[in-house]
Amino acid sequence: MNINILKAVYFIGAGGIGMSALVRYFLSKGKKVGGYDRTPSELTEKLIAEGAAIHYEENVSAIPEDFLDPETTLIVYTPAIPATHKEFVYFQEKGFNIQKRAQVLGMLTRTERGLCVAGTHGKTTTSTMAAHLLHQSHIGCNAFLGGISKNYGTNLLLSDKSDFVVIEADEFDRSFHWLTPYATVITATDPDHLDIYGTEEAYLESFRKYTSLIRPDGFLIIHKGLAMQPDVQPGVTTYTYSIEEGDFHATNIRIGGGEIQFDYISPLGNICDIRLGVPVYVNIENGIAAMALAQIAGATAEEIKTAMASFGGVDRRFDFKIKNDHLAFLSDYAHHPEEIRKSITSLKALYPDRKITAVFQPHLYTRTRDFYKEFAESLSLLDEVILLDIYPARELPIPGVTSRLIYDNLRPDMEKTLCTKEELLDLLKKKHLEVLVTLGAGDIDNFVPQIYEMLKDR
Repeated sequence: MNINILKAVYFIGAGGIGMSALVRYFLSKGKKVGGYDRTPSELTEKLIAEGAAIHYEENVSAIPEDFLDPETTLIVYTPAIPATHKEFVYFQEKGFNIQKRAQVLGMLTRTERGLCVAGTHGKTTTSTMAAHLLHQSHIGCNAFLGGISKNYGTNLLLSDKSDFVVIEADEFDRSFHWLTPYATVITATDPDHLDIYGTEEAYLESFRKYTSLIRPDGFLIIHKGLAMQPDVQPGVTTYTYSIEEGDFHATNIRIGGGEIQFDYISPLGNICDIRLGVPVYVNIENGIAAMALAQIAGATAEEIKTAMASFGGVDRRFDFKIKNDHLAFLSDYAHHPEEIRKSITSLKALYPDRKITAVFQPHLYTRTRDFYKEFAESLSLLDEVILLDIYPARELPIPGVTSRLIYDNLRPDMEKTLCTKEELLDLLKKKHLEVLVTLGAGDIDNFVPQIYEMLKDR
Protein backbone atom coordinates (compact mmCIF):
# COMPACT_ATOMS: atom_id res chain seq x y z
CA MET A 1 0.00 0.00 0.00
CA ASN A 2 1.42 3.35 -1.06
CA ILE A 3 0.01 6.16 1.07
CA ASN A 4 1.10 8.72 -1.51
CA ILE A 5 -1.30 7.48 -4.23
CA LEU A 6 -4.21 7.24 -1.81
CA LYS A 7 -6.79 9.99 -2.16
CA ALA A 8 -9.40 8.68 0.25
CA VAL A 9 -9.65 6.41 3.30
CA TYR A 10 -12.96 4.96 4.47
CA PHE A 11 -13.37 3.48 7.98
CA ILE A 12 -15.94 0.84 8.95
CA GLY A 13 -16.17 1.36 12.71
CA ALA A 14 -14.74 4.89 12.63
CA GLY A 15 -15.66 5.76 16.22
CA GLY A 16 -13.57 3.10 17.99
CA ILE A 17 -10.77 4.56 20.08
CA GLY A 18 -8.05 2.83 18.04
CA MET A 19 -9.73 3.50 14.69
CA SER A 20 -10.26 7.18 15.43
CA ALA A 21 -6.51 7.75 15.86
CA LEU A 22 -6.04 6.51 12.27
CA VAL A 23 -8.93 8.74 11.11
CA ARG A 24 -7.03 11.70 12.56
CA TYR A 25 -3.74 10.51 11.06
CA PHE A 26 -5.09 10.36 7.51
CA LEU A 27 -6.85 13.72 7.96
CA SER A 28 -3.45 15.15 8.95
CA LYS A 29 -2.03 13.76 5.69
CA GLY A 30 -4.63 15.69 3.66
CA LYS A 31 -6.65 12.64 2.59
CA LYS A 32 -10.42 12.60 2.24
CA VAL A 33 -11.63 10.59 5.24
CA GLY A 34 -15.06 9.15 5.88
CA GLY A 35 -16.74 6.15 7.38
CA TYR A 36 -19.51 4.40 9.25
CA ASP A 37 -20.11 3.91 12.94
CA ARG A 38 -23.08 2.27 14.65
CA THR A 39 -23.90 5.10 17.04
CA PRO A 40 -23.05 8.78 17.45
CA SER A 41 -20.65 9.59 20.29
CA GLU A 42 -18.65 12.52 21.56
CA LEU A 43 -15.66 11.10 19.67
CA THR A 44 -17.46 10.72 16.31
CA GLU A 45 -18.83 14.25 16.60
CA LYS A 46 -15.29 15.54 17.17
CA LEU A 47 -14.06 13.60 14.12
CA ILE A 48 -16.81 15.15 12.00
CA ALA A 49 -15.79 18.60 13.26
CA GLU A 50 -12.19 17.78 12.27
CA GLY A 51 -13.27 16.98 8.71
CA ALA A 52 -14.33 13.32 8.57
CA ALA A 53 -17.59 12.40 6.77
CA ILE A 54 -19.15 9.90 9.18
CA HIS A 55 -22.67 8.44 9.02
CA TYR A 56 -24.52 6.04 11.34
CA GLU A 57 -26.69 3.99 8.97
CA GLU A 58 -25.42 0.69 7.55
CA ASN A 59 -26.27 1.62 3.99
CA VAL A 60 -24.22 1.41 0.78
CA SER A 61 -26.04 4.38 -0.72
CA ALA A 62 -24.86 6.51 2.24
CA ILE A 63 -21.21 6.10 1.19
CA PRO A 64 -20.10 9.47 -0.28
CA GLU A 65 -18.89 9.59 -3.89
CA ASP A 66 -15.34 10.46 -2.75
CA PHE A 67 -14.91 6.87 -1.52
CA LEU A 68 -16.15 4.88 -4.51
CA ASP A 69 -12.93 4.56 -6.56
CA PRO A 70 -11.13 1.27 -5.79
CA GLU A 71 -7.90 2.59 -7.33
CA THR A 72 -7.42 5.48 -4.91
CA THR A 73 -9.45 4.46 -1.82
CA LEU A 74 -8.29 2.38 1.15
CA ILE A 75 -10.90 0.66 3.33
CA VAL A 76 -9.95 0.16 6.99
CA TYR A 77 -12.16 -1.99 9.23
CA THR A 78 -12.30 -3.10 12.83
CA PRO A 79 -12.56 -6.86 13.59
CA ALA A 80 -15.54 -5.99 15.81
CA ILE A 81 -17.83 -5.57 12.75
CA PRO A 82 -19.67 -8.65 11.43
CA ALA A 83 -18.60 -10.20 8.12
CA THR A 84 -22.17 -9.59 6.86
CA HIS A 85 -21.92 -5.79 7.26
CA LYS A 86 -23.50 -4.38 4.07
CA GLU A 87 -20.82 -1.77 3.38
CA PHE A 88 -18.02 -4.26 4.13
CA VAL A 89 -19.57 -6.78 1.70
CA TYR A 90 -19.96 -4.07 -0.97
CA PHE A 91 -16.28 -3.07 -0.78
CA GLN A 92 -15.24 -6.73 -0.97
CA GLU A 93 -17.38 -7.36 -4.05
CA LYS A 94 -16.02 -4.25 -5.80
CA GLY A 95 -12.38 -5.28 -5.26
CA PHE A 96 -11.29 -2.46 -2.92
CA ASN A 97 -8.04 -2.62 -0.93
CA ILE A 98 -9.40 -3.63 2.50
CA GLN A 99 -7.15 -3.75 5.57
CA LYS A 100 -7.54 -4.24 9.29
CA ARG A 101 -6.58 -1.34 11.53
CA ALA A 102 -3.64 -3.44 12.75
CA GLN A 103 -2.35 -3.95 9.21
CA VAL A 104 -2.17 -0.19 8.68
CA LEU A 105 -0.34 0.26 12.00
CA GLY A 106 1.98 -2.59 10.99
CA MET A 107 2.91 -0.71 7.85
CA LEU A 108 3.91 2.27 10.01
CA THR A 109 6.20 0.05 12.13
CA ARG A 110 8.07 -0.93 8.97
CA THR A 111 8.72 2.66 7.92
CA GLU A 112 9.35 4.08 11.42
CA ARG A 113 10.76 2.65 14.67
CA GLY A 114 7.82 1.16 16.53
CA LEU A 115 7.73 1.45 20.32
CA CYS A 116 4.91 -0.97 21.14
CA VAL A 117 3.16 -1.90 24.37
CA ALA A 118 1.47 -5.32 24.55
CA GLY A 119 -0.20 -7.18 27.41
CA THR A 120 -3.53 -8.12 28.93
CA HIS A 121 -3.68 -4.88 30.89
CA GLY A 122 -1.73 -1.66 31.39
CA LYS A 123 -1.27 -1.12 27.64
CA THR A 124 -3.07 2.19 27.32
CA THR A 125 -1.60 3.93 30.36
CA THR A 126 1.93 2.66 29.65
CA SER A 127 1.87 3.62 25.96
CA THR A 128 0.32 7.04 26.70
CA MET A 129 2.96 7.63 29.39
CA ALA A 130 5.78 6.63 27.00
CA ALA A 131 4.36 8.94 24.31
CA HIS A 132 4.19 11.82 26.81
CA LEU A 133 7.80 11.25 27.93
CA LEU A 134 9.05 11.33 24.34
CA HIS A 135 6.77 14.16 23.21
CA GLN A 136 8.15 16.31 26.05
CA SER A 137 11.76 15.36 25.22
CA HIS A 138 14.14 16.42 22.45
CA ILE A 139 13.35 13.09 20.70
CA GLY A 140 9.63 13.55 19.95
CA CYS A 141 7.35 10.81 18.64
CA ASN A 142 4.25 9.91 16.70
CA ALA A 143 1.69 7.99 18.77
CA PHE A 144 -1.49 6.00 18.13
CA LEU A 145 -3.06 5.56 21.56
CA GLY A 146 -5.88 3.39 22.90
CA GLY A 147 -7.26 6.20 25.04
CA ILE A 148 -7.55 9.98 25.15
CA SER A 149 -4.44 11.54 26.72
CA LYS A 150 -5.45 14.10 29.34
CA ASN A 151 -2.29 16.08 28.59
CA TYR A 152 -3.20 16.55 24.92
CA GLY A 153 -6.94 15.85 24.64
CA THR A 154 -6.40 13.38 21.79
CA ASN A 155 -5.35 9.81 20.98
CA LEU A 156 -2.97 10.86 18.17
CA LEU A 157 0.37 12.66 18.52
CA LEU A 158 2.36 13.70 15.45
CA SER A 159 5.97 14.81 15.02
CA ASP A 160 7.73 16.00 11.88
CA LYS A 161 11.16 15.37 13.42
CA SER A 162 10.92 11.89 14.96
CA ASP A 163 10.98 8.42 13.40
CA PHE A 164 9.59 6.81 16.57
CA VAL A 165 5.95 5.71 16.63
CA VAL A 166 4.28 4.60 19.88
CA ILE A 167 1.60 1.96 19.32
CA GLU A 168 -0.67 -0.06 21.60
CA ALA A 169 -0.18 -3.67 20.48
CA ASP A 170 -3.58 -5.32 20.79
CA GLU A 171 -3.73 -9.11 21.15
CA PHE A 172 -7.48 -9.27 20.29
CA ASP A 173 -7.93 -11.23 17.06
CA ARG A 174 -4.10 -11.62 16.98
CA SER A 175 -3.93 -8.05 15.67
CA PHE A 176 -0.42 -7.48 17.07
CA HIS A 177 1.00 -10.10 14.70
CA TRP A 178 0.91 -7.43 11.96
CA LEU A 179 3.46 -5.28 13.82
CA THR A 180 7.26 -5.20 13.49
CA PRO A 181 8.35 -3.59 16.78
CA TYR A 182 11.71 -1.90 17.32
CA ALA A 183 11.13 -2.09 21.07
CA THR A 184 8.20 -3.60 22.91
CA VAL A 185 6.98 -3.91 26.47
CA ILE A 186 4.90 -6.93 27.52
CA THR A 187 3.02 -5.97 30.68
CA ALA A 188 1.02 -9.12 31.47
CA THR A 189 -0.25 -12.35 29.91
CA ASP A 190 -3.25 -13.21 32.12
CA PRO A 191 -5.58 -15.15 29.79
CA ASP A 192 -8.26 -13.09 28.01
CA HIS A 193 -10.23 -13.18 24.73
CA LEU A 194 -10.76 -16.93 25.09
CA ASP A 195 -13.61 -16.56 22.56
CA ILE A 196 -10.79 -16.01 20.04
CA TYR A 197 -8.00 -18.18 21.48
CA GLY A 198 -9.90 -21.07 23.09
CA THR A 199 -7.18 -21.96 25.64
CA GLU A 200 -4.62 -20.24 27.83
CA GLU A 201 -1.89 -22.14 25.95
CA ALA A 202 -2.99 -20.65 22.62
CA TYR A 203 -3.11 -17.18 24.21
CA LEU A 204 0.47 -17.52 25.50
CA GLU A 205 1.63 -18.92 22.15
CA SER A 206 0.26 -15.79 20.47
CA PHE A 207 2.48 -13.61 22.68
CA ARG A 208 5.46 -15.88 21.96
CA LYS A 209 4.84 -15.41 18.23
CA TYR A 210 4.63 -11.62 18.79
CA THR A 211 8.11 -11.55 20.37
CA SER A 212 9.53 -13.23 17.25
CA LEU A 213 8.46 -10.18 15.21
CA ILE A 214 10.79 -7.74 17.05
CA ARG A 215 13.45 -6.35 14.70
CA PRO A 216 16.90 -8.02 15.06
CA ASP A 217 18.37 -4.72 16.34
CA GLY A 218 15.47 -4.26 18.75
CA PHE A 219 14.49 -4.63 22.41
CA LEU A 220 12.09 -6.70 24.49
CA ILE A 221 11.14 -5.38 27.95
CA ILE A 222 9.12 -8.15 29.58
CA HIS A 223 7.43 -8.16 32.98
CA LYS A 224 9.25 -10.49 35.33
CA GLY A 225 7.55 -13.80 36.10
CA LEU A 226 5.19 -14.12 33.11
CA ALA A 227 4.02 -17.60 32.10
CA MET A 228 5.10 -17.14 28.46
CA GLN A 229 8.48 -17.95 26.95
CA PRO A 230 9.69 -15.32 24.46
CA ASP A 231 11.14 -16.34 21.09
CA VAL A 232 13.26 -13.40 19.92
CA GLN A 233 15.52 -13.20 16.86
CA PRO A 234 19.33 -13.13 17.32
CA GLY A 235 20.43 -9.57 18.11
CA VAL A 236 17.36 -8.60 20.18
CA THR A 237 18.25 -7.29 23.66
CA THR A 238 15.91 -8.68 26.35
CA TYR A 239 15.29 -6.89 29.66
CA THR A 240 12.96 -7.66 32.57
CA TYR A 241 11.02 -5.25 34.75
CA SER A 242 8.60 -5.14 37.68
CA ILE A 243 7.97 -2.90 40.68
CA GLU A 244 10.64 -4.35 42.96
CA GLU A 245 12.93 -6.51 40.82
CA GLY A 246 14.23 -6.98 37.30
CA ASP A 247 16.63 -5.00 35.11
CA PHE A 248 14.28 -2.02 35.46
CA HIS A 249 12.60 -1.56 38.86
CA ALA A 250 11.79 0.90 41.65
CA THR A 251 13.36 1.32 45.05
CA ASN A 252 12.86 3.68 47.98
CA ILE A 253 9.11 3.96 47.25
CA ARG A 254 7.46 6.74 49.29
CA ILE A 255 3.66 7.03 49.48
CA GLY A 256 1.97 9.79 51.47
CA GLY A 257 0.26 13.15 51.36
CA GLY A 258 -1.43 12.25 48.08
CA GLU A 259 1.95 11.70 46.36
CA ILE A 260 4.08 8.75 45.26
CA GLN A 261 7.83 9.08 44.74
CA PHE A 262 10.50 6.46 44.06
CA ASP A 263 13.97 5.94 42.68
CA TYR A 264 14.15 4.32 39.24
CA ILE A 265 16.84 1.65 38.78
CA SER A 266 17.86 1.01 35.16
CA PRO A 267 20.77 -0.53 33.25
CA LEU A 268 20.56 2.59 31.05
CA GLY A 269 20.99 4.97 34.00
CA ASN A 270 19.24 5.37 37.37
CA ILE A 271 16.99 8.37 38.06
CA CYS A 272 16.27 9.43 41.66
CA ASP A 273 13.10 10.99 43.06
CA ILE A 274 10.63 10.20 40.28
CA ARG A 275 7.27 11.76 41.17
CA LEU A 276 4.10 10.29 39.64
CA GLY A 277 1.77 12.81 38.05
CA VAL A 278 -1.10 10.35 38.63
CA PRO A 279 -0.17 8.97 42.07
CA VAL A 280 -1.70 5.49 42.14
CA TYR A 281 0.32 2.42 43.01
CA VAL A 282 -0.23 0.60 39.70
CA ASN A 283 1.38 3.54 37.88
CA ILE A 284 4.75 2.78 39.47
CA GLU A 285 4.93 -0.34 37.32
CA ASN A 286 3.44 1.37 34.25
CA GLY A 287 5.95 4.19 34.73
CA ILE A 288 8.94 1.84 34.94
CA ALA A 289 8.02 0.28 31.57
CA ALA A 290 7.36 3.68 29.96
CA MET A 291 10.66 5.10 31.22
CA ALA A 292 12.51 2.07 29.86
CA LEU A 293 11.08 2.74 26.38
CA ALA A 294 11.92 6.43 26.66
CA GLN A 295 15.52 5.65 27.66
CA ILE A 296 15.92 3.23 24.75
CA ALA A 297 14.68 5.99 22.42
CA GLY A 298 17.24 8.42 23.86
CA ALA A 299 15.33 10.72 26.25
CA THR A 300 17.52 12.22 28.99
CA ALA A 301 17.15 11.62 32.73
CA GLU A 302 16.04 15.21 33.37
CA GLU A 303 13.49 15.09 30.53
CA ILE A 304 12.06 11.84 31.88
CA LYS A 305 11.88 13.07 35.47
CA THR A 306 10.09 16.29 34.49
CA ALA A 307 7.61 14.55 32.17
CA MET A 308 6.74 11.81 34.70
CA ALA A 309 5.65 14.52 37.15
CA SER A 310 3.53 16.30 34.53
CA PHE A 311 1.77 13.18 33.17
CA GLY A 312 -1.96 13.84 33.50
CA GLY A 313 -3.28 10.35 32.83
CA VAL A 314 -5.78 8.92 30.35
CA ASP A 315 -9.55 9.31 30.14
CA ARG A 316 -11.26 6.34 31.86
CA ARG A 317 -7.98 5.08 33.35
CA PHE A 318 -8.13 5.80 37.11
CA ASP A 319 -9.77 9.05 36.01
CA PHE A 320 -10.76 11.19 39.03
CA LYS A 321 -13.85 13.36 38.56
CA ILE A 322 -14.22 14.39 42.22
CA LYS A 323 -11.46 14.29 44.82
CA ASN A 324 -11.94 16.07 48.14
CA ASP A 325 -11.87 15.43 51.88
CA HIS A 326 -15.35 13.88 51.88
CA LEU A 327 -15.75 12.11 48.55
CA ALA A 328 -13.75 10.62 45.70
CA PHE A 329 -15.43 9.63 42.43
CA LEU A 330 -13.52 8.15 39.52
CA SER A 331 -14.00 6.22 36.30
CA ASP A 332 -11.81 3.24 35.35
CA TYR A 333 -11.82 1.12 32.18
CA ALA A 334 -10.77 -2.04 34.08
CA HIS A 335 -12.68 -4.98 32.59
CA HIS A 336 -10.49 -8.03 33.30
CA PRO A 337 -10.31 -9.62 36.79
CA GLU A 338 -6.63 -8.78 37.23
CA GLU A 339 -7.13 -5.16 36.09
CA ILE A 340 -9.98 -4.84 38.58
CA ARG A 341 -7.85 -6.29 41.38
CA LYS A 342 -5.06 -3.78 40.65
CA SER A 343 -7.54 -0.90 40.48
CA ILE A 344 -9.13 -1.80 43.82
CA THR A 345 -5.81 -2.41 45.61
CA SER A 346 -4.54 0.95 44.33
CA LEU A 347 -7.68 2.63 45.71
CA LYS A 348 -7.33 0.87 49.05
CA ALA A 349 -3.73 2.09 49.32
CA LEU A 350 -4.89 5.66 48.60
CA TYR A 351 -7.93 5.51 50.90
CA PRO A 352 -7.24 2.93 53.64
CA ASP A 353 -9.87 4.40 56.00
CA ARG A 354 -12.73 4.99 53.56
CA LYS A 355 -15.58 2.77 52.36
CA ILE A 356 -15.01 1.88 48.68
CA THR A 357 -18.03 1.26 46.45
CA ALA A 358 -17.80 0.13 42.82
CA VAL A 359 -20.35 0.01 40.02
CA PHE A 360 -19.20 -2.78 37.67
CA GLN A 361 -20.56 -3.44 34.18
CA PRO A 362 -19.24 -6.81 32.90
CA HIS A 363 -18.01 -6.64 29.29
CA LEU A 364 -18.87 -9.58 26.96
CA TYR A 365 -20.83 -12.75 27.70
CA THR A 366 -17.84 -14.97 26.87
CA ARG A 367 -15.50 -13.11 29.25
CA THR A 368 -18.11 -13.34 32.03
CA ARG A 369 -18.62 -17.06 31.34
CA ASP A 370 -14.88 -17.76 31.38
CA PHE A 371 -13.91 -15.64 34.40
CA TYR A 372 -16.96 -15.08 36.62
CA LYS A 373 -15.24 -16.65 39.64
CA GLU A 374 -12.13 -14.52 39.14
CA PHE A 375 -14.31 -11.39 38.76
CA ALA A 376 -16.07 -12.22 42.03
CA GLU A 377 -12.75 -12.78 43.79
CA SER A 378 -11.42 -9.37 42.71
CA LEU A 379 -14.66 -7.51 43.43
CA SER A 380 -14.82 -9.12 46.89
CA LEU A 381 -11.90 -6.86 47.87
CA LEU A 382 -14.43 -3.99 47.87
CA ASP A 383 -16.70 -2.87 50.68
CA GLU A 384 -19.67 -2.65 48.32
CA VAL A 385 -20.38 -3.59 44.70
CA ILE A 386 -23.26 -2.70 42.38
CA LEU A 387 -23.44 -5.08 39.41
CA LEU A 388 -25.02 -3.94 36.14
CA ASP A 389 -26.16 -6.20 33.30
CA ILE A 390 -23.49 -7.51 30.91
CA TYR A 391 -22.52 -5.16 28.07
CA PRO A 392 -22.73 -7.40 24.96
CA ALA A 393 -20.51 -5.38 22.56
CA ARG A 394 -20.10 -7.66 19.52
CA GLU A 395 -21.75 -10.75 21.09
CA LEU A 396 -25.17 -12.39 21.27
CA PRO A 397 -26.44 -13.56 24.68
CA ILE A 398 -25.34 -16.96 26.00
CA PRO A 399 -28.05 -18.90 27.90
CA GLY A 400 -27.41 -18.87 31.64
CA VAL A 401 -24.65 -16.24 31.46
CA THR A 402 -25.70 -13.11 33.38
CA SER A 403 -24.21 -10.86 36.04
CA ARG A 404 -25.78 -13.14 38.66
CA LEU A 405 -22.93 -15.63 38.05
CA ILE A 406 -20.57 -13.04 39.54
CA TYR A 407 -23.06 -11.92 42.21
CA ASP A 408 -23.54 -15.46 43.56
CA ASN A 409 -19.76 -15.90 44.01
CA LEU A 410 -19.08 -12.61 45.83
CA ARG A 411 -18.00 -12.56 49.47
CA PRO A 412 -21.21 -13.43 51.39
CA ASP A 413 -20.84 -10.71 54.03
CA MET A 414 -20.32 -7.76 51.63
CA GLU A 415 -22.88 -5.21 50.49
CA LYS A 416 -23.93 -6.17 46.95
CA THR A 417 -26.72 -5.25 44.56
CA LEU A 418 -27.86 -6.38 41.11
CA CYS A 419 -29.07 -3.31 39.26
CA THR A 420 -30.20 -2.25 35.78
CA LYS A 421 -28.73 0.84 34.12
CA GLU A 422 -32.14 2.50 34.40
CA GLU A 423 -32.15 2.05 38.21
CA LEU A 424 -28.53 3.08 38.80
CA LEU A 425 -28.87 6.83 39.44
CA ASP A 426 -31.80 6.42 41.84
CA LEU A 427 -29.89 3.73 43.74
CA LEU A 428 -26.76 5.89 44.07
CA LYS A 429 -28.83 8.84 45.35
CA LYS A 430 -29.77 6.77 48.41
CA LYS A 431 -26.21 5.62 49.18
CA HIS A 432 -23.71 7.04 51.64
CA LEU A 433 -20.63 7.19 49.39
CA GLU A 434 -17.04 7.86 50.41
CA VAL A 435 -15.13 6.47 47.41
CA LEU A 436 -17.10 5.55 44.27
CA VAL A 437 -15.54 4.00 41.16
CA THR A 438 -17.24 2.94 37.92
CA LEU A 439 -15.54 -0.10 36.37
CA GLY A 440 -15.92 -1.55 32.88
CA ALA A 441 -15.25 -1.12 29.16
CA GLY A 442 -18.87 -0.86 28.00
CA ASP A 443 -21.19 2.15 27.95
CA ILE A 444 -21.07 2.72 31.71
CA ASP A 445 -18.95 5.78 30.96
CA ASN A 446 -22.07 7.44 29.53
CA PHE A 447 -23.38 7.66 33.11
CA VAL A 448 -20.27 9.34 34.51
CA PRO A 449 -21.37 12.94 33.71
CA GLN A 450 -24.78 12.31 35.35
CA ILE A 451 -23.20 10.75 38.43
CA TYR A 452 -20.79 13.69 38.63
CA GLU A 453 -23.67 16.21 38.49
CA MET A 454 -25.47 14.31 41.24
CA LEU A 455 -22.42 14.10 43.53
CA LYS A 456 -20.51 17.33 42.91
CA ASP A 457 -22.31 19.32 45.65
CA ARG A 458 -22.32 16.61 48.30
